[in-house]
Amino acid sequence: MVPARTLMPMLRTGALAALLLALAGCGDDRAAREAQARREAEAQRAFAAEQQAWRAQRRASLLKPDGWPSVIGLHWLEERAHYVGSDADNGIRIAMGPEHLGMIERKGGAIRFVPESGVPLTLNGEPLAGAVALATDADPAGPSVIGFDDGKGQALVIRRGDRYALRVKHADAPARTGFGRLEYWPASRAWRIEGRFVPHPPGRTIPVVDITGNTIAMKNPGAVEFERDGRRFRLEALDDGGGELFLIYADRTNGHGSYGAGRYLYAPLPDARSRVVLDFNRGYNPPCAFTAFATCPLPPPENRLDLAITAGERIYRAPSTPQH
Repeated sequence: MVPARTLMPMLRTGALAALLLALAGCGDDRAAREAQARREAEAQRAFAAEQQAWRAQRRASLLKPDGWPSVIGLHWLEERAHYVGSDADNGIRIAMGPEHLGMIERKGGAIRFVPESGVPLTLNGEPLAGAVALATDADPAGPSVIGFDDGKGQALVIRRGDRYALRVKHADAPARTGFGRLEYWPASRAWRIEGRFVPHPPGRTIPVVDITGNTIAMKNPGAVEFERDGRRFRLEALDDGGGELFLIYADRTNGHGSYGAGRYLYAPLPDARSRVVLDFNRGYNPPCAFTAFATCPLPPPENRLDLAITAGERIYRAPSTPQH
């Protein structure tokens, strides 16, 4: 039997050791929490920096000399000759540029342009002196670009189904020179959602209607399924040849904070486990939010979500537009 006088110091020593161990454990927990907090703060800083860089690039892309706010006209071409220029005597009157640019003629799918004598023009950056056949934006090499006003102006032909139009741009367009701010919902990592890619059979297409009423068949390699607030959603993905998944979607914010006709989003191709990250913070307005002369594809019925995506780009209001 251990004498009481001997036992008490032993108990006190054991209690002290237990206390020290407990304190050490608390210290370890606190250090772990602090380390986790530092990692979280660093992740948030990196996320914020990525979003800011994307937004800066988005604005820079729009404000290029030939960006969407520079588009000043879209003129549908009938099967005949049209004189083009800013003077009122032209069949196609452009908003800015030389009084007489030349003559454009359409015969079926063949487009021919005859420049006005004495007007300095370029074709794809090279001096243009005589009549030329014009390629459209449906050509694999891209459209022929007629330059005027020392390169500030551009005219090119686009094809939409069996229709053709002359699209005209100018770097001095008021919509570009007076461009306002792009507004966004606060960036949130909660809107960077991992989804699952569900492939379709090779060669599948989906009909997509554009804002002019034209229907085009777009490549539809698969769909992306994701969850939000305990509910499952699905978006049909398109392939526009850019090496990413292209998603055109409508949601409950359309007309209530975001552009009424929907928004666009690019996502990386799925990984080996069919995972796809949808960063809705990078959802952005289609070109028709900035110009009346775009032919934006609209969300297919399958991509109209019963969900308010409070992330990404908000509706654009030009500086002269009253704010509500």
